[in-house]
Amino acid sequence: MSDSEPPVKPVLQKPPGYRDPNAPAGRPPPRKPFLPPSFHPKKRKTNYSRACCCCFCIFFLIFLLLIIISGAVFYLWFDPKLPGFHVQSFRISHFNVTKRPDGTFLDAKTTARLEVRNPNGKMTYYYRDTEVHITVGEGGYETELGATTVPEFTMHKKNTTSLRVETKASNKLVVDEVGNKLKAGYKSKSLAVTVEGRTKVGVGVAGLKMGMVGVSVKCDGMSKKQLDGGDMPKAKCFINMLKW
Repeated sequence: MSDSEPPVKPVLQKPPGYRDPNAPAGRPPPRKPFLPPSFHPKKRKTNYSRACCCCFCIFFLIFLLLIIISGAVFYLWFDPKLPGFHVQSFRISHFNVTKRPDGTFLDAKTTARLEVRNPNGKMTYYYRDTEVHITVGEGGYETELGATTVPEFTMHKKNTTSLRVETKASNKLVVDEVGNKLKAGYKSKSLAVTVEGRTKVGVGVAGLKMGMVGVSVKCDGMSKKQLDGGDMPKAKCFINMLKW
């Protein structure tokens, strides 16, 4: 150490609780404690979308309840019943299977009467044009003998209507095996007959006419022997709503 440099004085540590007399009076403001972001309070916001969703659900439930109550009142008051269909009579006036060098051909004429009944005492049925198909045979031997269209008609309360249906198949080409099967079934009177109708039905209630609904009616399980003997199985007609 050089003789010209003054000696370095050691720095004295302040004892605990020491207050500097030269410091300004008053207490320093307390420091704000540091908190992580997860501890910061969040402002509550109104969830409008949740409130709208709840209101919509309540409105929908009330609307659904009103529909159920209205349907129950309608059913109890009007007691709606489906229309009834059955084959009243059926006749094959001409049936001939001919084998030629260029194939097997079928000629046939049929006449059927369909009975349509409205069992309701407070409802009216409105029918659009009805397309009726006549088919003979079963399974892979099923063959159509023609189709016809019945004009639109109205069925009032507790009313019954008879529809005359005539079909014709002229020079219809069929497979040889099918022709043989149909010819044998016709001679033995075991030939299965099917009558199928497709239409649209509207309902009239208290002077109001409601929309049309697609209806398919199928009457099967009948044989030529039953038809010739007048044994008309009424329970064999099935109604399919909204199906074509």
